[in-house]
Amino acid sequence: MKRVLVTGGTGFIGRAIVEKNIQDGNIVTVLDNNSRGSIAKLAHLSDKISFIQGDIRDAETVNKATKNIDQVIHLAYINGTEYFYSRPYDVLDVGIRGILNILDSHKTNHFSELIVASTSETYQNAAQIPTPEGVALVVPDVLNPRFSYGGGKIATELLAVNYARQNELGVKIFRPHNIYGPDMGYEHVIPQLIRKIRSAQMPGTKKCRITIQGDGSETRSFCYIQDFINGFAAVLNDQAKLSVYHLGVNDEISILNLIERIGKILKVDVEVESGELLEGSPTRRSPDISKIEKLGFSQRYSLEQGLEPTISWYLENPK
Repeated sequence: MKRVLVTGGTGFIGRAIVEKNIQDGNIVTVLDNNSRGSIAKLAHLSDKISFIQGDIRDAETVNKATKNIDQVIHLAYINGTEYFYSRPYDVLDVGIRGILNILDSHKTNHFSELIVASTSETYQNAAQIPTPEGVALVVPDVLNPRFSYGGGKIATELLAVNYARQNELGVKIFRPHNIYGPDMGYEHVIPQLIRKIRSAQMPGTKKCRITIQGDGSETRSFCYIQDFINGFAAVLNDQAKLSVYHLGVNDEISILNLIERIGKILKVDVEVESGELLEGSPTRRSPDISKIEKLGFSQRYSLEQGLEPTISWYLENPK
């Protein structure tokens, strides 16, 4: 049994990690300002967790939260592609002040392990597909606000790793690749496509026409939340003291293929028109997951198996 702090624990991935820790018998504290998540979504665990509402940028709050903790799982960040462009400074501010406060609190509270959430955005247009963990992390253009997100995560990784080299702290970094599932928010590609298709459906027909970013040949590898949690558990069980892991699946598909599959589940014939691709958007993304496969991970959910409950949730909870 461990005493675990999950920062950003009321968000989509955070809630899944909190639930996994409770299942494993750990004592869990959640730190979140509820800017995107909601503690109400953990109401079913209210008698099993402690909750601290506060900002990861507040050093006093972070120091309080890490007291008497064995393991910190640090997720607090501003996610969602639209925010990379609209709030780039806030993205960096939360990312860098957040990790510095976590590391500074270790000097006082001496927790033994830090698990850091990074992102596949650190690669931008990766030089190798599928992408192994050792491929270069890049910020192609400091003038492009999109790279605030990946840049902040690169800084987070560097700070955590190099702090660990000089202090008694185990650090594991995971880079998630397009994790999706029910109630993941509305700022991501799958819920946005569901909404677009439903809104554009022509009355009295099973047809619709939507405009997308790019021409749809862009690729991603979508990982259902339960597969993510299984991979995350494998990472936690690894005995490495300082390491980086991909969490995802290597089932690379085009956005056009994704739209077709969503349309099939919705029973809608979708016609796609190309639009402008936002500058800096990667054209291909797929992780090499051989590292976590060696730890025992294997994909259990196909894209269709994950899309069906995801689509059902968004149909029941339209924005």
